[in-house]
Amino acid sequence: MSRRLRYIGSNSGNNGCPTLYEDVETGEVLVQGEAVTDPDEVAQLRNIKPGEGFVVVPRVLLADFAPRDVGREPVLIGFEEFDSMFENFEHTAFRLETRRRYRSDERTETYRRFAAGQAAGWDLEDSWCRSRREQVALGKRFERVRVMDGPPTPGQRYLLDNAQRNSAVGEDIRYLWRADADRLGLPAEDTWLFDSRVIALLHFDPDDDLTGVELITDPLQVARACQVRDAAWHFATPHRAFSAEVPSGV
Repeated sequence: MSRRLRYIGSNSGNNGCPTLYEDVETGEVLVQGEAVTDPDEVAQLRNIKPGEGFVVVPRVLLADFAPRDVGREPVLIGFEEFDSMFENFEHTAFRLETRRRYRSDERTETYRRFAAGQAAGWDLEDSWCRSRREQVALGKRFERVRVMDGPPTPGQRYLLDNAQRNSAVGEDIRYLWRADADRLGLPAEDTWLFDSRVIALLHFDPDDDLTGVELITDPLQVARACQVRDAAWHFATPHRAFSAEVPSGV
């Protein structure tokens, strides 16, 4: 069915271009402008799908007429698509890791051995480790700030040991005591921030199982996430130095 379009506005005079229109049913915005066809220019554009076209519009048109009121529906992705983000990002993947427990960890053999007082036995040649090394070799950065309670929970102690594995394959991991995180006003949400552009908000159920991943691209929320990352990273302590501060567990 054809779209029903509503004229939004134009500052181009009488020549009819460039102009913005709105789909009255979906709220999507259509842009009318001069087509970009130069092969050298098109070659600089990213992730082009069949049938897509490109137009040029003056910045003032968007400043004057682009809608400001945006109703955003949650964008949920599957775990397979989420996994692919760790290879498809361009330069930085940052994790703010805030939870006291991750049920998925407790199902692993490494957790069972660690909880029994044995060496966890990290396998640095498994597929996860190989993927991390490959991405780091491409110049990409993986960074984490983990928030730890005082005293630490068993799951947090396990992840402190796990930091040795992650560091060995190229991740840079730092730690914050929860009291310091609260003082800094860091959020309680557990998130990944990719390329300072998109947030992957992790959802958990009451049993601490990961149930879903929500993508957030709202510029205000992304800007806030970048501020949170910078503050957390500045005040956090590298994991080796932090380990020396943590009293040994029973």
